Amino acid sequence: MTTGRLPDHEQRILDQIERGLRRDRRLARRLRTLGPPRRRRAPSRAGRRPRTATAVVLLVVSVALMVAGIVTSEPGVILAFAAVWPMALFAVFRLLCRCTEG
Repeated sequence: MTTGRLPDHEQRILDQIERGLRRDRRLARRLRTLGPPRRRRAPSRAGRRPRTATAVVLLVVSVALMVAGIVTSEPGVILAFAAVWPMALFAVFRLLCRCTEG
């Protein structure tokens, strides 16, 4: 590729393209805001980090349901434990990840 000056007709075409791009307001706004994406807050509760109290409450409830399920062998209690236990583990895992981020 040559580094010399463009011929006149190509320079005119390039100037017209540049004028058209300068008039494009939407492109100018996008170029001004170009940069690393900003970290946005999660719109739903699913993306939020659990609080310590939430993780502790989930663990206490799951242990209580586990003990009640062992003692009574009621299918409803065992199903409730099966529903709460994964949420408790997930909350504790996310809490530990937040603590180790630094």
